[in-house]
Amino acid sequence: MAEKQQFTLVRDYGDFELRNYPAHVLMQVEVEGDFMRAGNVAFSPLISYISGNNLSRQKIAMTAPVIQEPTSSDTHLVSFVLPNGTDPKDVPVPANARVTMKAMPEHLTGVRKFGGGWNEDRFMSEGELLRNAVVQAGFEPVGNLYWARFDPPWKPGFLKRNEALINLKKVK
Repeated sequence: MAEKQQFTLVRDYGDFELRNYPAHVLMQVEVEGDFMRAGNVAFSPLISYISGNNLSRQKIAMTAPVIQEPTSSDTHLVSFVLPNGTDPKDVPVPANARVTMKAMPEHLTGVRKFGGGWNEDRFMSEGELLRNAVVQAGFEPVGNLYWARFDPPWKPGFLKRNEALINLKKVK
């Protein structure tokens, strides 16, 4: 069972959760192509990195979720979250230049959980429901919507766990 990214539930609003994520480290690959293909293309260099394809030849435990953020209509940033408590200065340097590290500061995030299979339309629909709910609750979205997938591709769709997320700033 893969370690899951830690967070503190600040409040459950019913149609979304307000979470506080502590500082953490992401390993990322930016890929071009459509939404559905992006995760598959980025997965190989990311899994290779945590399997020891880094300058230290260090293996790193797989964690959940895998995060995907559209950065334009045909570009996506796909990220693995490194294990809880990873210090950015201790992260092995990737052997593949496509893999980059991003140290994330502590942040407040709106999260809409949903189950079942997924596709681009489903993620976009859930994302818009999330965006509307957080604005109605008095928050200002910061940055792009992004998505978290917790399950391997072979898990039956009706059992899959997914989330739409957006970082927030309180305005009221």
